[in-house]
Amino acid sequence: MLDDSADQEGRATGLQGPAARLSVAPMMDWTDRHCRAFHRVLAPGALLYTEMVHAQAVIHGDRERLLGFDASEHPVALQLGGSAPDLLAQAARIGTDWGYDQVNLNVGCPSDRVQAGRFGACLMKEPPLVAECIAAMRAAVAVPVTVKCRLGVDEQEDYEAFLAFSRRPSGLLPKPNRSGGRCCSWPSRRGCGRES
Repeated sequence: MLDDSADQEGRATGLQGPAARLSVAPMMDWTDRHCRAFHRVLAPGALLYTEMVHAQAVIHGDRERLLGFDASEHPVALQLGGSAPDLLAQAARIGTDWGYDQVNLNVGCPSDRVQAGRFGACLMKEPPLVAECIAAMRAAVAVPVTVKCRLGVDEQEDYEAFLAFSRRPSGLLPKPNRSGGRCCSWPSRRGCGRES
């Protein structure tokens, strides 16, 4: 997974230069704190992600077990699941209080169980809701808020559908294939490639 989420001044992930581009993707039942510590040894400059944690679990669950991490894991992003903007904003705030460098919304998990709970990849069919979620999360925290998504879901498998999803007013824009001037709120040195 490549990440170019530093802003024009090089802030955001806390990384600068080529190392800021490498990140280890969030993986359920895999990228727990022990795995992230191992990944940190292998890739000292990579941005690491937690496993997806549902916003309700962050709010009501055992925070030490769900959110705890070692300082050596920095920079580290908290990946959240959910579809309620107010709960995602609250969970994002809690995550940043725990010291996460970035918050990521999972709009990519294809699991039937996850989609039955109205989060993950099924949210790609609801771009206005995703935009609301991102706006609420961005309003709640000072760290970057990013999105993990798929190129398509179910019958929406063409690139144009993906571009339509990614160009919502929330500032979601595709990371690859960017060039040119900055036209949007995407936290990148290069912008999304669309002219303003």
